[in-house]
Formats: sequence, C-alpha cells, structure tokens
Amino acid sequence: MMLEPSIDALQEKIKSKYSLVTLSAKRARQLRELKNLRIESPKSHKYVGMALEEIAAEKLKIEDE
Repeated sequence: MMLEPSIDALQEKIKSKYSLVTLSAKRARQLRELKNLRIESPKSHKYVGMALEEIAAEKLKIEDE
C-alpha cells in the first residue's frame, strides 16, 4: 500500500521528521476540533492524512524553516 503524500515529498517541504510528525499531529487535532481544512477535496478521510496533504500542498509550514 502506497501512502500519499510520500515521505520523500514531505521531507522536501519540512526537513526534520520530528518536526513533520509534530506539526501533522497538532494540525490533526486542530482539524478534529475546528474542521477548517485548507485544501479542497482531500484524498484522505483521516485527520493526520489531511494534515499531511496540507503540508504537501504548502498550505501548512513551520515558521523557522
């Protein structure tokens, strides 16, 4: 099973795997509570997957990178 977006594509956006995991987890919790999606028609139906899709679409970034 291939995961979308791929880890390689995500690491081009955010270099640190730790930062990527932390950001996606925080955003997933925020999506669960607020339902304020920044992309249209996500492929994933899970909150973490939606957060990762937002990162891949460059709708979500870390300030100091």
